[in-house]
Amino acid sequence: MGIRPGIIFAKKTVKRVEGGENSMEENLIAPCGMNCGLCVSYLAMKHDLKKKGFSKSYCAGCLPRGKNCAFMKKQCDLLGNGHVRFCYECDSFPCKRLKALDKRYRTKYHLSMIDNLKCIQEKGMAEFLDKEEAKWRCAECGDRICCHNGLCLSCSLDILRQNRSYRWGEE
Repeated sequence: MGIRPGIIFAKKTVKRVEGGENSMEENLIAPCGMNCGLCVSYLAMKHDLKKKGFSKSYCAGCLPRGKNCAFMKKQCDLLGNGHVRFCYECDSFPCKRLKALDKRYRTKYHLSMIDNLKCIQEKGMAEFLDKEEAKWRCAECGDRICCHNGLCLSCSLDILRQNRSYRWGEE
């Protein structure tokens, strides 16, 4: 698969999958395969947690901020300069850095960036977004679950208030 030099992806338009306000957005899928729409910083911004007494940093996502990819851009000129949309377009996919990132996220956060990228490559963005929407939907309220702590920031804030550094399944 060839690289398309000179194409910058950072200012990609928003595309929504059917399903309303909580639908996954294409521009929140980073080149490394991270779904920024599941990140604690994105969800904190979406739910304005600072107004609810939390001091969480806010982030609009890699592409909406024009960052191409927060995780990989310093190690990869192709991503850093916006010459590829996704890591799978690179001849080195998956590179050593992406494998390490994927291992950490699989272990701690129940998310595989490499699996995400393979799904996008093989099945397309629409099917990937549909799968993500179903996988990360809160059973209680239908909002999105955060990949970093496993909580819905709409209906599980009491757990986060009790333990501000809560991680998946802690008591």
